[in-house]
Amino acid sequence: MPASSPYAERLSRIPVRRREVDVRGGRTAYWTYGPDQTPDGGEPVTVIAVHGFRGEHHGLEPVVAYLPEVRVIAPDLPGFGETPPLPDRTHDLAEYARWLREFADEVAPGAIVLGHSFGSIVASAAVADGLRTPRLILINPIGAPALEGPKGLLTKLAVLYYGLGAALPPDIGTALLRNGLIVRGMSIAMAKTRDRELRRFIHDQHDTYFSDFADRDVLRDAFVASVSNDVRAFAPAIDVPTLLVAAQRDDITPIEAERRLATLFPDARLVEIADVGHLIHYETPAEAAGAIRRFLRVPVARDR
Repeated sequence: MPASSPYAERLSRIPVRRREVDVRGGRTAYWTYGPDQTPDGGEPVTVIAVHGFRGEHHGLEPVVAYLPEVRVIAPDLPGFGETPPLPDRTHDLAEYARWLREFADEVAPGAIVLGHSFGSIVASAAVADGLRTPRLILINPIGAPALEGPKGLLTKLAVLYYGLGAALPPDIGTALLRNGLIVRGMSIAMAKTRDRELRRFIHDQHDTYFSDFADRDVLRDAFVASVSNDVRAFAPAIDVPTLLVAAQRDDITPIEAERRLATLFPDARLVEIADVGHLIHYETPAEAAGAIRRFLRVPVARDR
């Protein structure tokens, strides 16, 4: 039986529409949450939200639930969720950055860009390479090499795991990469909350969506991109105001590295959230949304 979402009631009050658009020779599925216009008929604040590695658009819904006044456009990255792989392309960081630039140009030119985890690398690479946005938001940004983080040994084991999944015969390799026990182990390692209901929800989210990738080739490409790059390389070239929302117990990028990362941007502010790790979007979405709201100067609607 699926675990109930602690954010379901809030999210149910936000309109959502599924759409598709042609980008780089493939079809990108995306979801638009929130209003098409403000109460006075104006244009709402619009944010393009890019999810993390092995995730898809559902992962950022808890944050969306606390931003009902904002129009959030959440695509599934190529090769994940309902977006098929881009035809005849290697899904490396350069390709994902090009895809994001073209997606934004097609769907919401000039929108604010948000990236979580691997999405923080994709978003930063795209903005540094010319994606026009007035502001950039990075949640759990990858601010240091994953192989050097506090759980670097686990990352090295992950490298072996994904390498084995790519080397084995297709059916066996794919089954390994989708193995439920391994997915659950990853979920347990990342979750910091002691709330049993919230942990059950987090594990259910990972069980449901963490293996929703198209094939092992795109998963391997995306994994290599995620552990071979980090935001530091792009920060100096990002000349728009940037918000970093970082966790003080993140096992992938320690908070000391996030503090150093913030100094590399020409204009950045860092908001630290205590007692949470790499799952800010599941465990503390209200705090993340509050930081975003203050950064974007979005007032709270009177009926919320």
